[in-house]
Amino acid sequence: MKQGLTAATMGSPPLDFLGKKMGFVVLARAHELFSYPTSGVVASVKKIKEKPEEIKRVIKAGIKATRYIRQNRESTIQLMIEWSKTEKEMATAGYESVVKLFNDDGSVPEKGLLLVIEELKKLAKVEREISPSEVADLSILREVQKEMGIQGR
Repeated sequence: MKQGLTAATMGSPPLDFLGKKMGFVVLARAHELFSYPTSGVVASVKKIKEKPEEIKRVIKAGIKATRYIRQNRESTIQLMIEWSKTEKEMATAGYESVVKLFNDDGSVPEKGLLLVIEELKKLAKVEREISPSEVADLSILREVQKEMGIQGR
């Protein structure tokens, strides 16, 4: 874009911040357009059956970390500065962009999950319908939410 070879581009944070700094206009951010699962806990069926408590601990840790990040802006930004060896302005921009992608209850946005399924069906040339329950087992998440007193979505 800076060289004039393209009129627009997509990028992940903090490219939105850098683009704005260079005088470009941010047209939209993904979280403003649709709800897409940005991360998750992946485990084999065997692991889920044999070590569900371990998976629960990982999910709990993720929820606690997300809550900490959302509730402790300045501490998180300072950690980002130290960890990524970046300037405060860049770490703040990254924080502001990324914090909006995560929620406090660990839930997966169903509409976003359906988008992922449809995209992967196209890539794999799969014609049959695939339900979210075929690719995502949310039962352990629900157990964790209940144990933590969280009203799941």
